[in-house]
Amino acid sequence: MPFFRRLLRAFSTCTSAQRPKINQISVVEPKISVVEPNPTLAFPEEEILPTSTLSSNILTDRFGRHHTYLRISLTERCNLRCQYCMPEEGVDLTPNEKILSSEEIIKVAKLFVEAGITKIRFTGGEPTVRKDLEYIISETSKLRSMGLKTIAMTTNGIVLARKLEKLVESGLNHVNISLDTLDPWKFQFITRRPGHDRVVGAIEKALALGMKNIKVNCVIMKGTNETEVIDFVAMTEHKDLEIRFIEYMPFDGNRWNDQKFFSYKDMLKLIQAKFPLQRMQDDAHDTSKTWQVPGFKGRVGFITSMSEHFCGSCNRLRMTADGNLKVCLFGASEVNLRDIIRQGGSDEQLREIINAAVKRKKARHAGMFEIAKMKNRPMITIGG
Repeated sequence: MPFFRRLLRAFSTCTSAQRPKINQISVVEPKISVVEPNPTLAFPEEEILPTSTLSSNILTDRFGRHHTYLRISLTERCNLRCQYCMPEEGVDLTPNEKILSSEEIIKVAKLFVEAGITKIRFTGGEPTVRKDLEYIISETSKLRSMGLKTIAMTTNGIVLARKLEKLVESGLNHVNISLDTLDPWKFQFITRRPGHDRVVGAIEKALALGMKNIKVNCVIMKGTNETEVIDFVAMTEHKDLEIRFIEYMPFDGNRWNDQKFFSYKDMLKLIQAKFPLQRMQDDAHDTSKTWQVPGFKGRVGFITSMSEHFCGSCNRLRMTADGNLKVCLFGASEVNLRDIIRQGGSDEQLREIINAAVKRKKARHAGMFEIAKMKNRPMITIGG
């Protein structure tokens, strides 16, 4: 109270000229910035669970996303040089001694299957360049008794036709084959290598073997192959496969720019001008929005990572060929498991490290313009 009395006394001794006039006091109202919700970045609150309700499983993150899908890159090497994947000047490859051995890959696969992984996809680089691919798939197939349901592979198809039958016999269930154009000359422009006929032959071989859920991955770039979208859809009339149109994504060295970006809605508009499309029911964790032309045998899908992300239902983790765990394709943070394994770390130590990494997974990745400015690996060294 003494303080306020002194303040009042001082105020009363001021001359009228010295006293502040109430009507001269500037009252500044706080400005409240209202950010309109962006539906493409929405992450529903009901998906963010209190920590106390989360599963104790090490593959469940703090947003309640339970991860059941592991992508393992087998190599950084590739027999193509695709523009959207590898810098034109190439990349500095990890020395062979730092790449996971077949036994280390199988150990990692077993550890994750024990933790709840039900689907493993082998990627690269190009996985078929590994001489021990058949052995890796065969040994991984033994994990089915522990809950593994699916062994898949993403490949550029260059040497697939002559290897596919044995790979299927070893336990391969599903295959995704990359083909970005139906024009052999344009194929060589995009991939910087010949081989179009061999990729087409690989697709036909997969169909002849009666493989189910064959997918053809097609990265669409404006000014390069967007005019072929209709031709790819036409392929599904008599072939039981799914053409997956993938939005062009930024990675180190691929010189991404928005002028080459052709969105899902752009593709959809183009197709619907030619064909009627019917929306199909997707599974909860599908990365693809699936459609079908009524009466056609196959389907078309859209991977909308840039324009309409699917982070809220993400159930995927990635292992790089050099043994790093990435919990998000577009996240630069990685956790090294290779060195822990080689130093004799226990399975329990590995589980703790994996658990910590999964718990740090963010709710969503950044927008495509932010991703384009972020430091990350080239796609070739992450794993397709």
